[in-house]
Amino acid sequence: MDVVIVESPAKAKTINKYLGSRYRVIASLGHIRDLPSKDGSVQPDRDFEMVWEVDQKKSKQVSEIASAVKGADRVILATDPDREGEAISWHVLEVLRKKGVLKDKPVERVVFNAVTKQAVLEALAHPRDIDRPLVEAYLARRALDYLVGFTLSPVLWRKVPGARSAGRVQSVALRIVCDREAEIETFVPREYWQIVADLLAGPEGFEARLVGADGERIDRLTIGDGARANALKAVLESATYRVQSVEKKPVRRNPPPPFTTSTLQQEASRKLGFSADRTMRTAQRLYEGVSLGGETVGLITYMRTDGLEIVPEAIQAARRTIEADFGDRYLPGAPRIYRTKAKNAQEAHEAIRPTDIARRPDETARYLEGDQQRLYELIWKRTLASQMEAAELERTTVEIEAQAADGKRYQLRATGTVQRFDGFLALYQEGADDDADSEESRRLPPMKEGEALGLKEVRASQHFTEPPPRFSEATLIKRLEELGIGRPSTYAATLQVLQDREYVRLDKRRLVPEAKGRLVTAFLEGFFKRYVEYDFTADLEEKLDRVSAGEIGWREVLRDFWRDFVAEVEKTANLTTSEVFEVLNDILAPYVFPPRTDGADPRLCPTCGTGRLAIKRGKNGPFIGCSNYPDCNHTRDLAAPNGETGDVATTGNRIIGVDPESGLEVSLRTGRFGPYLQLGEGGDGEKPKRASLPKGMDPQSLTLKRALELLSLPRTVGIHPETGKPILAGLGRYGPFVQHEKTYANLESFEDIFTVGVNRAVTLIAEKELKSGRRGAAAILKTLGEHADFGGPIEVKAGRYGPYVTDGSINATLPRGSDPETLTLEQAVELLTAKAARDGGKSARGRKSATAGKTTGRSTGRASKTARTGKAGSPKTSVARKGRIAPKGAPES
Repeated sequence: MDVVIVESPAKAKTINKYLGSRYRVIASLGHIRDLPSKDGSVQPDRDFEMVWEVDQKKSKQVSEIASAVKGADRVILATDPDREGEAISWHVLEVLRKKGVLKDKPVERVVFNAVTKQAVLEALAHPRDIDRPLVEAYLARRALDYLVGFTLSPVLWRKVPGARSAGRVQSVALRIVCDREAEIETFVPREYWQIVADLLAGPEGFEARLVGADGERIDRLTIGDGARANALKAVLESATYRVQSVEKKPVRRNPPPPFTTSTLQQEASRKLGFSADRTMRTAQRLYEGVSLGGETVGLITYMRTDGLEIVPEAIQAARRTIEADFGDRYLPGAPRIYRTKAKNAQEAHEAIRPTDIARRPDETARYLEGDQQRLYELIWKRTLASQMEAAELERTTVEIEAQAADGKRYQLRATGTVQRFDGFLALYQEGADDDADSEESRRLPPMKEGEALGLKEVRASQHFTEPPPRFSEATLIKRLEELGIGRPSTYAATLQVLQDREYVRLDKRRLVPEAKGRLVTAFLEGFFKRYVEYDFTADLEEKLDRVSAGEIGWREVLRDFWRDFVAEVEKTANLTTSEVFEVLNDILAPYVFPPRTDGADPRLCPTCGTGRLAIKRGKNGPFIGCSNYPDCNHTRDLAAPNGETGDVATTGNRIIGVDPESGLEVSLRTGRFGPYLQLGEGGDGEKPKRASLPKGMDPQSLTLKRALELLSLPRTVGIHPETGKPILAGLGRYGPFVQHEKTYANLESFEDIFTVGVNRAVTLIAEKELKSGRRGAAAILKTLGEHADFGGPIEVKAGRYGPYVTDGSINATLPRGSDPETLTLEQAVELLTAKAARDGGKSARGRKSATAGKTTGRSTGRASKTARTGKAGSPKTSVARKGRIAPKGAPES
């Protein structure tokens, strides 16, 4: 019997079905040994000798592997075809040799790019030895990560309280996020105006933008104030317009290449909302094998790859599918070949593709879990689209001349794009990192040179330049790849570590650095600047790639790195904490001590007026404190940049726009409790109107419309039907709410503040009053009228379990999602009839006698106590069908 060793049980199960009883397939459960988490596991003074230790959790599995190998005829190492997979095979081989179970047994290494029967059998027919350069590249990376982590992290712990770790790639990724945040904070918005004319070519309208004024070129930022914008607008309103030229230019858009690890992570983030880690875990399942109607098969090729190539047979299968599904017009004359300039051995693999392109997503949907199906469909469409014909577009540019009454000439431009042939776009379109104004669907009416145009109106609109957006996981991965930092197979783990260490957080899928992360970055930039520089890290990656290619030795790379690194660590370790924090104060000054608009010293203590503010070390982490402590106890949180102890920060203001009603500026500011909006500056002893931003709202994405909505709160929803008092909706300390007199009820989302109606608000308030014990009779939401089959007026009321209809005796809850305001009398009668039948088996017409019985006996027309509870003399409760006890008189839910 031959023993085949793979990493995971799922992969072992799939391969075992392919190979049959002659083979035994065993999983190593990943790496079976690692460097112990203590000093001395990598020994620079012994030429970087490494001490490995078998994972205690894997000892039972290692014993099982050793026992199987002892009685085997041949050992086949079939772990993944990348650096980590090669390392796992090497570790297994080393442990088996130490246990003495190999003896003279042949050991073979096989690799396959897909877990399919054909791929596995083909690999077994072409075994090879362990790839030593690839193993050495693993050893070099593992040693570097260990040396950086276990040498630098202790210094970090002692000098920067609250910091947890530093890493070779992790710290550079963190710096990228922090640098972008600094750009955003120091960004100064610039006002600009755009002038657009709504023109007519015959009956059809279109837009044209002003690009020139009497020989002056008008760019995006040329018009910087409203006065000039309105002057130009007035001139253009009385001008005559004609077409100067019409240029139509054909454009071909080629399909994107098939997925690599990096592009899969990016596209899954943009289109599916997956984190990098979620993408890789789902892809792993698809690769290792999924049961499709009793047959276990790997659905995609290996998902850790930098390569773009696809094997010829897969390309031909894709072309056959395109021809069958879309026709000859969508099939290029020759196959599309994608190539990548190889950097390391990992790039020898294929791109990520379905193992069988003929296995369409609609055929796999019933077998796969939600994430698996969505990711498989994305990979299938991308692979097929990469072999489809290009999209053909026609881009039209129309130059327009406007002649003013004074003879001056102005130039406008209209652009549009028409899709002449969709090509690959019929199947697949790449996701966008950020929303962008696209001209793809903008069509222009037919025009010709010299044609006179009509004018509907001229619009002058105010805008402000926006800071660069924060990184998403997708855009950070893209940036790391552009800089040559790390490898795509490690990006998911790197991003997860940053979040686990609380160095960054995800806010609306954007990476925001925490105060702790900024402190760590400042420390590294202050004392280990070389090791968080992009070029240095990229150069180190290049050396590691050369190790995997067998061009240089792995110990040579470690020697060059360690020599300077250990000297920097020793120098920093000898610094006092006060010396370290003085450097941090200088580096983080723009963040924690931004310039004040009044020109005062930003580090002057606002409480005592003489002390100096500085970052200080506390038992709960760093904070901002006064140098005059203990005489002055002024403090604030380091996590509140621009924060002041007063109501408003003195800097960091951003003008959002102008309120059209009052003419006052709307500004975004930062105060003690976070960002807030302010209308004007106040005056005559009155404070200006202010509004806090709801939790989770990105200040950078705030629009003037949304700002004015916030400043208008609280909003009057309507009048309560019972009390005649107003119901308000607003934003409070605990989130969005509706209020009636002294009762506050929470709303589900911020948007509900502006959309909630009177009926819904009354229901929420009634529910809140019931819960707090203040509720009397249920509020009437709507009176529908009377019906012959029922004994009283039929009304819609607000109940504890939601709105319900009642005739005064029978209560029937409205179905989930029903709008009380649109409920009709006929619908209410149906609900009451059904409820009466459930309660006592009576028909609608039998309801007359039931209501008549109200004066003679409570049991008439209702189920008796015995019928409801199963015994006489039970307490005044009714037992629900599922065993739940409901309060007497509560409507059925």
